[in-house]
Amino acid sequence: MRRRAETFRSRIVRDSSICGGEPVIQGTRVTLRTLLASLAEGASTPEILEDFPTLTEDDVTGAIAYAAASAEEDLPVPAVPQFS
Repeated sequence: MRRRAETFRSRIVRDSSICGGEPVIQGTRVTLRTLLASLAEGASTPEILEDFPTLTEDDVTGAIAYAAASAEEDLPVPAVPQFS
């Protein structure tokens, strides 16, 4: 699990001179938003790789890991119940 969590750190980059600073897959102009939208619409990894031949399976996994890490940061932490 640790490997997957770290995967996006080397694959997802932000650069103000590329796609207006949106997160992209390193070395490409494929935005994280585009990749995640494809997954949300039901595209499989092989279909995504066919549509975006510059990507690798690790890029797709990295995008999913990035989205999961982002969701964890944004989700409210439920209150811990107090027992008396």
